[in-house]
Amino acid sequence: MKIKVGLIGFGRMGRFYLKEMQKSGRWDVAYICDINPDCRELAKQLSPESKILENEQEMFDDESVQVVGLFALADSRLDRIEKAIKYGKHIISEKPVSDTIDKEWKVVDITEKASCFSTVNLYLRNAWYHQTIKQFIDQGEIGELAILRICHMTPGLAPGEGHEYEGPAFHDCGMHYVDIARWYAGCEYKTWHAQGVNMWSYKDPWWVQCHGTFQNGVVFDITQGFVYGQLSKDQTHNSYVDIIGTKGIARMTHDFKTAVVDLRGVTQTHHIEKPFGGKNIDVLCDLFADSIETGIRNPQLPLIRDSAIASEYAWTFLHDAYTHDLPAIGELETLEQIWERRRNMKNGYGLLQKP
Repeated sequence: MKIKVGLIGFGRMGRFYLKEMQKSGRWDVAYICDINPDCRELAKQLSPESKILENEQEMFDDESVQVVGLFALADSRLDRIEKAIKYGKHIISEKPVSDTIDKEWKVVDITEKASCFSTVNLYLRNAWYHQTIKQFIDQGEIGELAILRICHMTPGLAPGEGHEYEGPAFHDCGMHYVDIARWYAGCEYKTWHAQGVNMWSYKDPWWVQCHGTFQNGVVFDITQGFVYGQLSKDQTHNSYVDIIGTKGIARMTHDFKTAVVDLRGVTQTHHIEKPFGGKNIDVLCDLFADSIETGIRNPQLPLIRDSAIASEYAWTFLHDAYTHDLPAIGELETLEQIWERRRNMKNGYGLLQKP
């Protein structure tokens, strides 16, 4: 029997979830809720078998709905998570799980006390390349884990294009990399120093690099920014993971289509190229469906607590950047040119969604 689910928020991420749930054959998307009439009209076209709502109360009142997916803005998530628990629904949430740290920790508290399953889309944990690298490290092939280097720079979302509730780029996007570094290290952050740049003289740094240590001595550096050639004639990006041990290394690069993993261990050498996998929402939904069907929460599912920790450290590192010299380079006129170009782009990075 299919798992009955209601989706709240039918913007970019809500549409991703619908697509993957329709493909899997394991889900009955009974309701799609959105306050935007254009999004509701699109939902009718993409999922004619779903009931399309402006107000989600009918969905919560339906006792046959087992799962709610929370894909609207971050400032709406705490109230709806409380509501989902009240009505006995399992929860899949986008990150962050609320719009302030205090509220995120409140979400952690109420979900950990509830009997319902809950998870959050920390999608890098479900990526085949990170799973492959982690297994290689756990086999002892690179010796002791020593250095984690993570970089993600693209000409993606520019300032003012969707970060109002999730913060500047290093929090909105960068918290994924803060999370995956902690996942590899297997313990908590200990020290850090962050440097930012106010590109185009925008009020917030749109490029941040943070380095430091974990409690077990592992050293890290994380670089993130949507500043990578925004007005280049032909755009490109630079994304990699470079992991160094006392005996070997593991690394990954991707072009958003194919991910390439190089593993150089003491007894094994592997070069693996496979499809990138995008947001891995199919993996998250399958793990969650398995949990509901078996009644046992799959340990591979990210915890709400993991999201709160990643969010808090991303904010901490970002705020640390404000305490150091924060150069303002470029002019706001250049940012206006970027906005104009992106409004009309048909191909590129972080394209703006239009119903």
